[in-house]
Amino acid sequence: MNPGDITIGILGGGQLAKMSAQAGRKMGFNIKVLDPTPNCPASAVAEHIIGSYRDSDSIISFASCCDIITFDLEHVEIFPLKTLEDKKRIIPSPKVLEIIQNKLLQRKTLKNARLPVPEFREITHKEELTELLPVVQKSVRGGYDGRGTVILRNPEDLSKALDEPSFVEEFLDLEKELGVIVARNEKGDIAVYEVVEMVFHPEGNLLDYLFCPASISEDVRKEAKELAIEAVRALDGVGLFGVELFLDKKGKLYINEIAPRPHNSGHYTIEACYTSQFEQHIRVVTGLPLGATTLMKPCAMFNLLGEEGYTGKPIYEGLERVLAIPGVSLHIYGKAKTFPLRKMGHVTILGDTLEEVFQKMAEAKRLLKVKGEIKL
Repeated sequence: MNPGDITIGILGGGQLAKMSAQAGRKMGFNIKVLDPTPNCPASAVAEHIIGSYRDSDSIISFASCCDIITFDLEHVEIFPLKTLEDKKRIIPSPKVLEIIQNKLLQRKTLKNARLPVPEFREITHKEELTELLPVVQKSVRGGYDGRGTVILRNPEDLSKALDEPSFVEEFLDLEKELGVIVARNEKGDIAVYEVVEMVFHPEGNLLDYLFCPASISEDVRKEAKELAIEAVRALDGVGLFGVELFLDKKGKLYINEIAPRPHNSGHYTIEACYTSQFEQHIRVVTGLPLGATTLMKPCAMFNLLGEEGYTGKPIYEGLERVLAIPGVSLHIYGKAKTFPLRKMGHVTILGDTLEEVFQKMAEAKRLLKVKGEIKL
């Protein structure tokens, strides 16, 4: 193989595409991205084709100049990908994307594979919700980073209910939320990363920070990895997958959701593991051997979110002081505009112990803020 003769095309040009492109460039591959936004994050490191990943003609035209197609996000137009399957290497497959795009179908697929998922049911009318409280309501399609999910605890919360095709699942008494990154190739070889413990933003319902290794028993750690692997197998998935799990207060694990791409819960791997999730992504889509997933040091990662009350061109406060902390690595995604709770970057912290990591993270979170030129 000569990497310089191979072009990897990524549908979507956000931060996941940017970090995947950086990994691919390092290995010598040519990288193109299809995204409708001028100066999208990945345009800094990849050839940017302006066009929509939800438009069939744009996808077909883009694919004509690529050898391999992969993804920055799952919410892409499926039909043209199906027509291209016999001509192009597409990882993950359109069939897998189709299942994951439809969260209700994803739930049913996992349940049919006898994997543990929260109890769920489809909703046809909002009025049905009154008799089901408390529940978690989720959009069948399109939810991402907290959008498309609402927690309905009591009748007063019904004003927040989603007025779109949705389903509800039981309101679990959660102890922890966990994440596992899994890579699987065509041969069935699997590389699985260490289990991370995730803490979500109380207002935005998106990841605030995580740490690794998770504070769980060895039995739970082993079961979480096994469930993540079996979830990917249930999809017959080839590619890189982020698997989110729930651990309830009784010690039972449930699979929450699967993402068919690099995942926010795997950003820590850039500094903390032998092979980052992004290099692993490039390895699996190009058919190269899977890399070692060994965790080198305890670590944490927190999302750099846009501050409440600000929008416009981002202003990063505290950069110098944060970068003076040993073991801190900063990733700024290059988004032109900030707004409240928008992911603008992330910070990874390494240390000899989790206690040391937590101390550094508390200081970094206190110092580093993303504000904007315009006050809301």
